[in-house]
Amino acid sequence: MDFSKEDLQANVSFKTSRSGGKGGQNVNKVSSKAELNYDLERSPLFNEVQKERIREKLAGRLTSEGLIQVISEEERSQYMNKERCLIKLFLLLKNATHIARPRKATRPSKTSREKRLQNKQQQAIKKLNRRKDSFDF
Repeated sequence: MDFSKEDLQANVSFKTSRSGGKGGQNVNKVSSKAELNYDLERSPLFNEVQKERIREKLAGRLTSEGLIQVISEEERSQYMNKERCLIKLFLLLKNATHIARPRKATRPSKTSREKRLQNKQQQAIKKLNRRKDSFDF
C-alpha cells in the first residue's frame, strides 16, 4: 500500500497546547506542543484487513473513540511539531501495514559447519591447557 503524508492529512486533526522543556519565557506564552489525532475508521486509504492490522499493531496509541494519537513537543515551533507528528504517524502506519515475507529455512553450509567445529576444538584445547596436572599417588 502506497500512501504519503499528504494523503494522511485529510483525516487528521490537530490540538495544540503549551509544552514544557526548553524555550525560556517562550514556553509560558506559546502553544507549541502538537497533538495529532488520526481517524482510522473514516480513512479511505486502507481496506478493512489493513485497518484491523493497524488496530492490532497500534493498540497502545488508540483512544477510546478509535483515533490514533501522536504527540510531539520536541521543537520550539508549533509548525515543526506538527510536521514531526505527521512524520511519526506516517512511519507508524507504514510499519503497521508492512507484512514481512516468511523466512525460508536453510541449512548451514559445509564451510560454516567446519569452522564451528574448528572453533569448538580450539576452545577445548585452550581449556585443557588451563588445567593443572593432578597426579594420583
